[in-house]
Amino acid sequence: MQVRPISPERLADLLADRIDALASGTAGRRLRIAVDGAPAARPRELADALVEPLRLRGHPVLRVSAADFLRPASLRLEYGHRDPDAFHDTWLDDGALLREVLDPLEPGGSGRVLPSLRDAATDRATRAPYTELAPGGVLLLDGALLLGRWLPFELTVHLALTPGALARRTPPEEQWTLPAFARYESETDPSALADLTVRADDPRHPALVLP
Repeated sequence: MQVRPISPERLADLLADRIDALASGTAGRRLRIAVDGAPAARPRELADALVEPLRLRGHPVLRVSAADFLRPASLRLEYGHRDPDAFHDTWLDDGALLREVLDPLEPGGSGRVLPSLRDAATDRATRAPYTELAPGGVLLLDGALLLGRWLPFELTVHLALTPGALARRTPPEEQWTLPAFARYESETDPSALADLTVRADDPRHPALVLP
């Protein structure tokens, strides 16, 4: 395994080129791209950084965050507000994410996507309107603990952190999630599952992991 340092700007361009090349061989198919990582790795920022490069390459883009597809608080917090196993296993509403976002983008699907389902802070439906992603479009989904759930993606990117970097960059009020990410590493091994892995210990100086 080799690790190649890369600037954030160059990383976004490289990923956009990879997605563009993938799109060129799919005859107008809508692509589902996952940017996976703990919040401390800033997957949302990388997904956001891909929007404009992909649009410049001619692709309609839809941004969705897995954080907007969490289960209701009555289910999510059944074992308390800080249970790392529940956070790992049950916080994400996989069924809603499949039904409302990923399945409609299958070949022959309607392309009609619900961009957000629930506001976790208020525990209320966002009432977001459905939007249609045009053929040849790209869904950019960011979130944590996405891999190993049998969610269908055409490309997955994992932002990896060492345990020390994860602990340093996780706010004190979220330190209780660290055992969940340790489980994710040991049980799922997201770096092995992802199509591309990026070392993100320092967000200013990412490094691409080469096979």
